[in-house]
Amino acid sequence: MDRGRGAGGSMNSSLDVVQSPTTRADYTCTPDRRYFVVRGRLWRLSNPALDEQTHQRLVNELMAAKRAVQDGKDSVQRITARLKADAAKRALGERGPVWWTDGAPDYHRCLVMNTPYSSWFTQRD
Repeated sequence: MDRGRGAGGSMNSSLDVVQSPTTRADYTCTPDRRYFVVRGRLWRLSNPALDEQTHQRLVNELMAAKRAVQDGKDSVQRITARLKADAAKRALGERGPVWWTDGAPDYHRCLVMNTPYSSWFTQRD
């Protein structure tokens, strides 16, 4: 199973960088595989317990919802699409209750330097 997947991509063989259409060096995953870092901010990764088929279906739903937001002809269509995108992100484990069970707090969207990950972040290669 692929640990540390985000809706925007999958992990490479070194498990260090989230791959996306435009791979960026600052998409670094935390050692516990719960977040990736973009421009100094933590973003929650998808639940690694999801099977590949379910994960892909949810990613497809998320991408379709994001396109529907852009293509919405009025505010009702755009709001409906945003709600679908939110539902997909929650099902992926990227929003809502955390998917880990050890009681660790959620640092989603926090600046990495204001979290317990700060020393790891400053010491990485």
